[in-house]
Amino acid sequence: MKLIDFKYPIPRNLIAKKPTNPRDKARLLVVDRKTEKIEDCLFSDIYDFFEKGDSLIVNETKVFPARLIGRKEKTNAKIEVLMLRELNKEDNIWDVIVEPARKVRIGNKIYFGDGSLMCEVIDNTTSRGRTMKFEVKGDIFAAVEKVGITPLPPYIRREATEKDKNLYQTIYAKNIGAVAAPTAGLHFTKPLLNKIIKKGVKVSPVTLHIGIGTFRNVEVEDLSKHKMDSEYYSVPMSSVHDVNKSIDNRHKLYVVGTSTCRAIESSVTIDGHLKSTHGWTDKFIFQRNEFKITQKLITNFHMPETTLLMLVSAFGGHDLIMKAYKHAIKKKYRFYSYGDAMIIV
Repeated sequence: MKLIDFKYPIPRNLIAKKPTNPRDKARLLVVDRKTEKIEDCLFSDIYDFFEKGDSLIVNETKVFPARLIGRKEKTNAKIEVLMLRELNKEDNIWDVIVEPARKVRIGNKIYFGDGSLMCEVIDNTTSRGRTMKFEVKGDIFAAVEKVGITPLPPYIRREATEKDKNLYQTIYAKNIGAVAAPTAGLHFTKPLLNKIIKKGVKVSPVTLHIGIGTFRNVEVEDLSKHKMDSEYYSVPMSSVHDVNKSIDNRHKLYVVGTSTCRAIESSVTIDGHLKSTHGWTDKFIFQRNEFKITQKLITNFHMPETTLLMLVSAFGGHDLIMKAYKHAIKKKYRFYSYGDAMIIV
């Protein structure tokens, strides 16, 4: 596959700026890989797919308000800092993106809020990237929570509000560290999830902290030459037990989102079972033979020419997924993070 194979036109009015309320009343496009049938449903209908003994694998990452607006020491110039990933927990050293980058140099200090949170530039990484050492009393995430702004995706052309701190978060978000939500999970409500659990389905959490790379377009035509950003992930032993039990008993595995898929496909044993691990993954999935565990995939509609769309196309088959996207556009489905959902079975 080439990069151009993942280009498609999207009317701007179909890009969702807010989620459906209630969340589980979003639309759900059902795509069957075997029959190539495409069916229109509601997300709440997903309950009917599950059977006792199945596993629902979710990403428990939690988005934090990583967008900070600060003032530069001495000049008082306005500087925006987007926290990307923690490099050193003890010393509060982070990779960040700054704007405007031309004003931010090594040694500069930037103050946020009432000044209780400050960072100093200790290195340059890319044209807009910097390595920052933060100084804060107590927990850095608690301090950021007070002054930070939810980092909504760039295609949602509006300022984030306080409501987005809850809206741009799954109901099972637990482990702080993501700058983007695992959006396929945004459609689950507590009543729907409880209903699925009562059916005898095991919810098996993993964690992958999604970074800014999730929005980045691929810049090489030959996909084999693309390099993914590394993201931290972990797979706990409790989830390994439940997922492997479902595999051994021939029950189904439902994977919620591309980030969850990348986490579990980075943690596979030789005999096709899940293993407990943690670390960093830059796994890029764009070929069907790379799926060892994923059986059913729940996902959103993704931007053109992104690794997310490539993963979904690899799982569902490129031609079938492009056909499904055309159907979704024709039927006016809502696209991207706050949009509607798809399940590939």
